[in-house]
Amino acid sequence: MTHPHAHQATPAADTQGTTLARTPLHDLHSHLADHLGEDARDWLDQALEEAAAHPGAHGPISVWELRLAEAGRRCGPEHADAARILILHAARADTDALTRVYAQGTGAERRAVLHALPHLVPGPQALPLVEDALRTNDTRLLAAAVGPYAARHLDAHQWRHAVLKCLFTGVPVAEVADLHRRAHGDGELARMLGDYAAERTAAGRPVPEDLHRVLTLTDPTATPPAPAADHGPHRADGTHGKES
Repeated sequence: MTHPHAHQATPAADTQGTTLARTPLHDLHSHLADHLGEDARDWLDQALEEAAAHPGAHGPISVWELRLAEAGRRCGPEHADAARILILHAARADTDALTRVYAQGTGAERRAVLHALPHLVPGPQALPLVEDALRTNDTRLLAAAVGPYAARHLDAHQWRHAVLKCLFTGVPVAEVADLHRRAHGDGELARMLGDYAAERTAAGRPVPEDLHRVLTLTDPTATPPAPAADHGPHRADGTHGKES
């Protein structure tokens, strides 16, 4: 948990996206229970019990923070982020704890913090973590940063630049939570997209197909989306659901 954060780019195809942030916690737990081996399930159950029994900070580093660092080895990289989100929730990590984990953690631990924000922080207090992630060129971190928490709390200026950052780095705009609602009728976003497209064309470079998709969404004459269409959590099978 003491590794420095490297702001390096990762391949666009390697983005993990915002699915974990949109999935109710009980569905994450059920998914892990169904897919982890017996040893990994036992480890996770113990880690969650420890986090619930000893939340907050205890000494230089809490037991649950050590478990965050172990999750990749114990659960495998494909399940580690979900396990870390559950541990953070069991530990009732507040904004200070999440900030500490983010500042001291590996890229994987930082992603888990970003995924956990909509599950743990109701207000905008954790926006500095999102803003930091949006300054990186790590596409997996960027994809985690544009989830439901950013959709709820980034102001219009920051949110527009987050969308452009996705286009710059190749993060699919499908990862941007609540994109349809926030982009609808946004003339300033349309202007920024037009300027970016013109710059690409003048330089002889292709315009990303995602740019045209977002530009279409900015049309104020288009049928507006249903309120908060992408705002709520999703179930593990991809459908919408309310978190219990």
